[in-house]
Amino acid sequence: MTHTLAIGPYNDDEKQGLTRDLAPIYLDGPAGLADLDTAQREAIKAVAYKGHHAFGAAEMDLLPNVGVVANYGVGYDAIDVKEASARGIKVSNTPGVLNDDVADLAVAMLIMQGREMEHASAWARSGKWAEQGEYRLNRKVSGGRVGIVGLGRIGREIADRLAAFKMDIHYWSRSEKDTPGWTHHADPVSLAHAVDYLIVALVGGPDTEQFVSKEVIAALGSRGVLVNISRGSTVDEAALLDALESGAIAGAALDVFLNEPKIDARFYALDNVVIQPHQGSGTVETRAAMAKLQRDNVLAFLAAKDLLTSVN
Repeated sequence: MTHTLAIGPYNDDEKQGLTRDLAPIYLDGPAGLADLDTAQREAIKAVAYKGHHAFGAAEMDLLPNVGVVANYGVGYDAIDVKEASARGIKVSNTPGVLNDDVADLAVAMLIMQGREMEHASAWARSGKWAEQGEYRLNRKVSGGRVGIVGLGRIGREIADRLAAFKMDIHYWSRSEKDTPGWTHHADPVSLAHAVDYLIVALVGGPDTEQFVSKEVIAALGSRGVLVNISRGSTVDEAALLDALESGAIAGAALDVFLNEPKIDARFYALDNVVIQPHQGSGTVETRAAMAKLQRDNVLAFLAAKDLLTSVN
């Protein structure tokens, strides 16, 4: 009987790797746990988890002998780590391997928003360029002042890229970092006051819920642009929509939303917002690396070795 359970929307390549290395039972989501018989559930020692459905105390209690929940993705806010720790269950994630892709997308969205690339492309494709002339002038991004909310692995990669764009780098983190002269701010409101562009690179979860608050958004001002590549929960989305609709800030570029993929329809009416479908790590190469790291964490646990990327 298998000792591994794979929960979530794995694609064919990911399933091929899981089947080869672990021969798991597959479930579309945690709701399917109740459909397993007692013997199957008691045999499970490891869970490979993918998705945003909550995996908490109730789910863990259905798997009395599970010892690890290996998350697919750097963000593990769907997994109740406190409850896992209380039960002696280890949790792992897949950091590092996706930093470049997420940072690349953050920079791309910033430039796309400032240079109005989506609208300019539509102008050319529609024939208006030939019929009506050049597209309207837009906004220079290079040389601006940018603030990074969360200077962790991904935030640092974003800042390093934007330094090459001759940008003045500011950041918030819980403690001051060793940087090449970048400006640390003790709170996100002060950071937002100081910059033209604010990029959110926080981890998700209850500790960062609405960390980018109404006050932070207001502090950006009418020329301010918000970029979010973290989690929809890290931003006060209602306050953001109000600010975008009223012109209190200039625009936004968002890869993440509350209630995604069924996002608030108010976003679709805004032409000053770049919308992406939560694809920060969405390249073939990076998703393959994430899947391998997830499997390697499960294999390490089953071999009674230390996890490669434990979070508790």
